[in-house]
Amino acid sequence: MIKIAPSILSADFANLERDIRRIHTADYVHVDVMDGQFVPNITIGVPVVKCIRPTTDLPLDVHLMIDRPVRYVEQFCDAGADIVTCHVEADTEENISAALRAIRAKGKKAGVVVKPKTPGSAVLPFIDLCDMILVMTVEPGFGGQKFMGDMMPKVQEIRRYIDALRPGCDLEVDGGVDTATAPICIAAGANVLVAGSAVYKADDIPAKIRALRGQ
Repeated sequence: MIKIAPSILSADFANLERDIRRIHTADYVHVDVMDGQFVPNITIGVPVVKCIRPTTDLPLDVHLMIDRPVRYVEQFCDAGADIVTCHVEADTEENISAALRAIRAKGKKAGVVVKPKTPGSAVLPFIDLCDMILVMTVEPGFGGQKFMGDMMPKVQEIRRYIDALRPGCDLEVDGGVDTATAPICIAAGANVLVAGSAVYKADDIPAKIRALRGQ
């Protein structure tokens, strides 16, 4: 089944509880955490994750676009994250592996993320520790960017790795996903789609979520 993870980066932060409730028919709430160092933008952190946790029964899919995430993963888990993903580019292989183990030790799902210029093979050292692998289909840092269709061979490559080495691991894509690009991502092997503006700008959010699933 295709899972939809609307990104609250496109929500109204003055009405965040309301906007999280508006996506109740989705599968995850995607939370973009940016530190102004790993990416050129600053968004939200641990206190906001803790505050939004009681507002929804949906799993919180927390995407850490931060430098040296091993320093903070346990705090995000304790704040209520259900899935925590770390960029392979954000630290050494040893430290990213340590971050993934720390997430799993908290009883949460762990994953890695690759930026557009990072090869798909970069996930291989971590795949045994992953419940999710996220492929960025835009440069991380800002919402509303144009979908990079040339990332689909990478999605296909990572799907092959998952099928061979880690069946059951989710394959997520994030960036420029809408009803036109979602079928392309699904055809390439993704089963979790992050969509921000496509969902929150819709007049009928449940209908948009169904459309993204291909229903």
